Amino acid sequence: MDAVVIRGRQDVAVGQVDVPPCAPGQVRLRVGYVGICGSDLHYYFDGANGAFVVTEPLIPGHELAGWIDDDPSGTWAPGTPVTVHPARFGSCVPAIAEAPHLWPGGSYLGSASTTPHTQGAMADRLVVDAAMVRVLPDSLSVRRATLAEPLAVALHGVGRSGSIDGARVLVCGAGPIGLLAVVAAQARGAAVVDVSDLLPEALERAAALGADRTWRAGSDEVPGEAYDVVLECSGAAAAVSTAVAAVRRRGVVVQVGMLPNEPRPINLAPLVAKEATLTGAFRFLDEMEEAIALLDAQPAVESVITHEFAPADAVTAFETARDSASSAKVIVAMASAREAGR
Repeated sequence: MDAVVIRGRQDVAVGQVDVPPCAPGQVRLRVGYVGICGSDLHYYFDGANGAFVVTEPLIPGHELAGWIDDDPSGTWAPGTPVTVHPARFGSCVPAIAEAPHLWPGGSYLGSASTTPHTQGAMADRLVVDAAMVRVLPDSLSVRRATLAEPLAVALHGVGRSGSIDGARVLVCGAGPIGLLAVVAAQARGAAVVDVSDLLPEALERAAALGADRTWRAGSDEVPGEAYDVVLECSGAAAAVSTAVAAVRRRGVVVQVGMLPNEPRPINLAPLVAKEATLTGAFRFLDEMEEAIALLDAQPAVESVITHEFAPADAVTAFETARDSASSAKVIVAMASAREAGR
């Protein structure tokens, strides 16, 4: 079968790999679409995602939707549309038993954090544990369902702030996760959702998606102490300082965007003076079902997908995904044109 394979820094090609067999408790999927995430970009452009270095051929991709190809248990018929929770959880830590996504020793699709690497979804076929499968409603297209995983990340970030019903919310960063954070915050009952970003093109996409106001970082002055909750989705140190300044006294800043694992200058003095809370959000736990329902109810969210490429154009797909001015979510269509219509 065909698969997009990263072999090292800026070394990617479509190659032939064996069709994976199903072990007991597993199912095989026919992949429809795969989204390109920030980790995928690091694996391609840098040959590593943080400390996780590509040391053997890696199939990227953990944002996906497709159809059941083979279920030995007979639970799901071939052709059943599905998406996938991409995590296998590690060893239980009693102090955080309720948060298996934080347990050590787990794995994530398309990751070099394990050896052998955990192969991802950018292939014709993918085998996953049956417990990772989430069936889609008939009214939700497989293409739109590719956004379920990043939307679950955004929903988890919103949830880390507590209840936001009636809250004033600022989203820092209008990339794919930031755009989906706008959707998530509105769905959870926020009264106002504003967005800040460096790029006017990204802010235009946020406004089109329903953001109330947009602030261009570097030229507009983001209001200070104006927001109950700030969702920092860019992963830029300067944006963290903006978030801390923008949150109200005893408000909450949620760090959703991944920051480099190295010292960076951040002004935390206002956090102390305001007794505000700064908390992290890592991936997600069980928000996938809510994300599926939200995507089903709001077809317009599919506008977050701005580009679609064939596997043979993987290099262009990665380059486009890195260009935040021209793109939001970039996806790779693994299915044929006939299959993609399903």
